[in-house]
Amino acid sequence: MHDTYKNKIVLVTGASRGIGKAIAYKFASQGAYVLGTATTEKSAQKISNNFKKKQLLGSGFVLNIAKKSSIEQFEKNIKDLDAPNILINNAGITQDNLLLRMKDDEWEDVIHTNLTGMFRMTKLCLRGMMKARFGRIINISSIVGLTGNPGQTNYSASKAGMIGFTRSLAKEVGSRGITVNAVAPGFIKTDMTDVLSDEVHESLLQHISLSRLGEPDEIASVVDFLASDRAAYITGQTISVNGGMYMG
Repeated sequence: MHDTYKNKIVLVTGASRGIGKAIAYKFASQGAYVLGTATTEKSAQKISNNFKKKQLLGSGFVLNIAKKSSIEQFEKNIKDLDAPNILINNAGITQDNLLLRMKDDEWEDVIHTNLTGMFRMTKLCLRGMMKARFGRIINISSIVGLTGNPGQTNYSASKAGMIGFTRSLAKEVGSRGITVNAVAPGFIKTDMTDVLSDEVHESLLQHISLSRLGEPDEIASVVDFLASDRAAYITGQTISVNGGMYMG
C-alpha cells in the first residue's frame, strides 16, 4: 500500500462493480479515504464491508444520481467529512433501442442520469475544491461518445455530452488549480460485457487491435494517473482506452 493519496477524499459514483469498483480500490490502496456510492443499501454495505476486509479507508453510501432528493440526502450523510478533493463521475445507465422505437422515457432516463447526474455531483463537490484551490474531476465517458453506435443514440449523446462538459468546465476552473478530464473506455470485461454471446464477442475482437477486451484495472490506472501530480498540467482532455478499436 502506498500513501500517494493520503489525506485525500475521493468520491467515486457507481463503485459497487466493474470499472467503478476498480477505481475505488485503486485510490483506497494508495491511502485515500474513498466514498463509494451504489443505488441500493445492500450494495453500499458491501462496499463498506469490502474496504474493511481489505483494511482500506472508505465507506459505501446509497446514492441515485438521477434523483435530486437522493443527492441532497447524500450531501447530508457526508457533511461531517472533509469535502472531496477528487471526484470520479462513473455512474451511468444504458437503455438501448433504435431511435424510431425509442420511448421518451428511455431517452430522458439516460440523459438525466448520465448527464444531469454528473452536473449535480460536480456542482456538489466544486465549491470545496474552489475553496481549497485544488481538485481533480474525472468523468468516465465511452468510446461510443466518440464513434456513435446503432441503438444507442441516447447513451452516445450522453457520453459525447460529458466530453463537452469536461472541456467547458476545464476552462472555467483551471485558474483555481482544478483539472477536469474524461476517460473514454472501449469494451471492458465487466458484468455488462459478460452477457454478450460468443458470436458477438468474437466479432468485437476483430475490431480491436489488441484482440482482447480491456480490464477494469486498466481504466483505473489511467484515472489514477489523471488524478495524480504527474498529470497536473493536463486538463480538458479525453483519454481513450480502447485497445486500438478507435484511434480518432
